[in-house]
Amino acid sequence: MKGGKKNAASDNRTALKNKCPAAKDCGGCAYAGKTYIHSCTEKYEYVKKLMPKDCTVNDINICEDPFHYRNKVHSGFKRLRNGKIICGPYEQGSHRIVEVDSCLIENETASAIIRDCADIAAKTGVPIYNETTCTGELRRVLVRVADKTGEIMVVIVIGSKYFRKKTVFIKELTKRHPEITTILVNINRRRDSMILGGETKKVTGKGYITDILLGKTFRISPSSFYQINRDQAEVLYTTAVRLADFKGTERVIDAYCGTGTTTLSFAGFTGSITGVEINPEAVSDAVRNAKANGIKNAEFICADAVEYMEDLAARGERIDVVMMDPTRLGTDERFIKACEKLSPEKIVYISCNPDTLSRDIKLFEKYGYHAVEAEPVDMFPWTSSIETVCLLTRTAA
Repeated sequence: MKGGKKNAASDNRTALKNKCPAAKDCGGCAYAGKTYIHSCTEKYEYVKKLMPKDCTVNDINICEDPFHYRNKVHSGFKRLRNGKIICGPYEQGSHRIVEVDSCLIENETASAIIRDCADIAAKTGVPIYNETTCTGELRRVLVRVADKTGEIMVVIVIGSKYFRKKTVFIKELTKRHPEITTILVNINRRRDSMILGGETKKVTGKGYITDILLGKTFRISPSSFYQINRDQAEVLYTTAVRLADFKGTERVIDAYCGTGTTTLSFAGFTGSITGVEINPEAVSDAVRNAKANGIKNAEFICADAVEYMEDLAARGERIDVVMMDPTRLGTDERFIKACEKLSPEKIVYISCNPDTLSRDIKLFEKYGYHAVEAEPVDMFPWTSSIETVCLLTRTAA
């Protein structure tokens, strides 16, 4: 197993155990009651079992500190008959809130802010949103923490048009937590499980936070995608660069690029790189991030990745490497066919779901690409999730 620099935590990781008292009800930690090394061993063996027999599976990259790594925390609220307001995660498979005093995987400051929001709401008489009747105001609170810069964003989600106690609520919240750098109010009147609605208003600060990843600065808005474990994200992207074995002259496409964290992290190792993303807001953030970091060899295209690659192939353009980081659903045959038409020498697949990765590898094999090396990264300690970077190369015609 691979780990980071040695410290007191890493020297004793074989003994680290998840002892969360709420684990049985919450269900968020699949390895509650187990040691950290036990969880990593099981994840590694699962990935290895799913990879082709002739694909080299490197040691798993374990997390330096597997506790309190989640930099994005959100919670719903419920008022009890005695007037107390509770907050916490939903019980697995339900919308019943599990009251917790702390969480072993959430950022501690973020958790404390959310608990204080519950207390302030109770003391100021804020009406709590009821999912059944769709009445009330305080629906959720989302907290995002920039681990490197220390900046903190709080998004208060309300289920009505007005937040009548906004002034007194925010005054008390900032009094208790002066470390908060920006507060926003989001209006979500949808009748589904989406956390954020379509309207967000800035109350204090810039309306966003910034963090530093692999030496580059990234702007994080309420709905921006940003890895929830920053330190392991650096390990993940470094692993992808190493498996890609860039020479510094390659022309690269980064499909599913989001706000450009992967694209800009890879840019310094390539000749040029194009991030392709269908979400226009994400592309705007990516362009802004490239400009802020002074990166000249990266461009961003707002388009369907398949259509973009098919168009390049039709024009006879040459691409050396395709980087891809899809959702848990993986990719599809349409994307893989587009890769075949474009014929890059290498495909670097960053996967957050080994099952769909295994499925997609079989499809890639059908279209002339073979998985030669894979390396797991424990991005989400104590959960069943595991990230895997896989290198596929074009087989001889």
